[in-house]
Amino acid sequence: MAMIGTMVEFSGNGKPYSGYLAPSVSGAGPGVIVIQEWWGLVGHIKDVVDRFAQAGFTALAPDFYHGATTTEPDVAGSLMMALDIANAAKVIHGAVDALLSSPATEGDKIGVVGFCMGGQLSMYAACIDDRIGACVNFYGIHPNVKPDFTRLMAPMLGFFAESDDYASAEVVSGLDQELSRHGKPHEFMTFPGTSHAFFNSDRPAVFDADASEHCWQKMTSFFRGSLAESG
Repeated sequence: MAMIGTMVEFSGNGKPYSGYLAPSVSGAGPGVIVIQEWWGLVGHIKDVVDRFAQAGFTALAPDFYHGATTTEPDVAGSLMMALDIANAAKVIHGAVDALLSSPATEGDKIGVVGFCMGGQLSMYAACIDDRIGACVNFYGIHPNVKPDFTRLMAPMLGFFAESDDYASAEVVSGLDQELSRHGKPHEFMTFPGTSHAFFNSDRPAVFDADASEHCWQKMTSFFRGSLAESG
């Protein structure tokens, strides 16, 4: 499939950043920020952005590593742990600005979805920018990213794997209880027989096509409903 999107430049708090942007193939649609795994802004994430565009959304994947990518888990772990959280916040705000100012984006609120490291960042994003009207977390993990859920104003959808050393059943249960304690609307789903990163079609060892398709349908419906209500 030919790539729909292109690399673009945007600014956050006066600093230049880049990302992969794909406008809705229908001309305009709800905006969605797609946040990378610990590998960086790799082909799989761009594919997800393109897929959103084909589904009628305008999607942007900011580059949180500023050009760095890897296929080596040790390097990915180092890049993830070296992430400057204050800088990541600027990237998030800038990406929201860029999406909302695009003529291809409809509504005054956008959605955010992230995977692994990005899943944790998606929750963080929804707690620091009230222009985010819907949040999806795929098996999020980052020990240094601690969302302040008292500030969460968007409903959350969470997708998790049955076998996951990172986002374990205990971690998911704790997150569920914390959100409930703060009265935040959320729905979590754990998929039997799956492992961490089951949505990543570029990783055949863990990819689960059936679970991924279920998540995709659930997520796009969630975004359409939540962003239509808020837009």
